[in-house]
Amino acid sequence: MDGITRDFATGWRGTKVRALDGVTLQILEGEVVGLLGPNGSGKSTLLKIILGLLAPTAGECRVFGVPSDRVEARVGVGFLPEAPDFPPHLTGFELVCFHARLGGVASAGIRERVAAVISQVGLGETGHRRIGTYSKGMRQRLGLAQALVTNPRLVILDEPTSGIDFVGAEETSRMIRSLKARGRTVVFTSHRPEQVEELCDRVMLLDRGRLVLQSGVAELTQRLGLAALLVDRLPDQMLAELRGWLCARGVRLHGVGTPQPELRRAIWGRPDGVAGKGVGRS
Repeated sequence: MDGITRDFATGWRGTKVRALDGVTLQILEGEVVGLLGPNGSGKSTLLKIILGLLAPTAGECRVFGVPSDRVEARVGVGFLPEAPDFPPHLTGFELVCFHARLGGVASAGIRERVAAVISQVGLGETGHRRIGTYSKGMRQRLGLAQALVTNPRLVILDEPTSGIDFVGAEETSRMIRSLKARGRTVVFTSHRPEQVEELCDRVMLLDRGRLVLQSGVAELTQRLGLAALLVDRLPDQMLAELRGWLCARGVRLHGVGTPQPELRRAIWGRPDGVAGKGVGRS
């Protein structure tokens, strides 16, 4: 993506609004990239240009070396929109089958592939219900299933955990980690910096249509100049002694608490998905 600019006409005396302003970036194959920014910063517009759903006013965008406005660029790409809206009369299974056919999944194995991906996103028992009966979170999971059914090389997710409960958000995070482990490229937008920190190789920050930050997650967090030590819970007296020991050596203790990743592990078990002792999943 080189020098991407996108203007929208407002309909008021020919006035235009600039949604993207000279954005240049490169996403490497096999990496997970988090796209951050406030509402109206241009995140969704950028994704739509990558997908070929919008043409840039200026600049060039290529996907796997092919201009993004060509049909060939969309082969091997899966997309989850921020607010998926599906025909309510179809069942979840029928909808994902439809997208599988559109994406060129072989007819001989299409039902098995659809059943597998619906189960993967946690809709196994409800896949044959009509979409009109689905909650917002279930529709979001269904959108994830249709994005993954073709086993794409590039997966683009616009707010993948929007409207999903804690269980669904954790399963979505695991799915992104699984895609990365299989060498897939993932780009997703999020309003949750902790999710980006946990899952991403790089983070990109948009503000008012401009790319104001592009950095590796590890490099970005190291700029804070902080270090964390994970230890067993300390008695109050021992904690006070530790605080005094650090203070005497000119080291400031910024805070004491339980990091969010540790809370996640306490509930779900180890990061590899094996539940801890005494902790099960309903």
